[in-house]
Amino acid sequence: MEKIRLRACALIIANDAILLIEFKNDNGVGVHYNLPAGGLEPGETLVEAVQREAKEEACVEVEVGPVAFGYEYQPTKNNFIYGDTHSVGVTFECKLKQGSHPKLPENPDPYQIGVKWIPISELFSIQLYPEINKDIVDYYRDENYRNYVEEHEIQRSKLLH
Repeated sequence: MEKIRLRACALIIANDAILLIEFKNDNGVGVHYNLPAGGLEPGETLVEAVQREAKEEACVEVEVGPVAFGYEYQPTKNNFIYGDTHSVGVTFECKLKQGSHPKLPENPDPYQIGVKWIPISELFSIQLYPEINKDIVDYYRDENYRNYVEEHEIQRSKLLH
């Protein structure tokens, strides 16, 4: 039976910028960004996981709002580009609680090098994983956006452009 990893993600937007976690690439060259996110721990709800991940990765307390969108990575449909674990991510719209200021944690993930506010207008100039830049911008602009994104659709659209 295939295992599925369930992930919870925080979409934190304020003052026309999005809060992202900055990582150095595995090969040591360049950087990429992720939303504050991670897998659920035993006995944890999606909302609890979002709150924990925001605290662990960006040292912030968040109010968790509605689901913004879902994302699914199915390994065989994507030639295993991100490994062999089927994963489903649920991204929640979040707001920082008053007095909460993002910063790099004292003991970050070994590849995490920053916590940054990236202007929405610059979202297309960075490497974001998964590559949901357009989905975030469309959501932010309240335009017609995909509320459910499959990785193989992202890869297909990259081939067409």
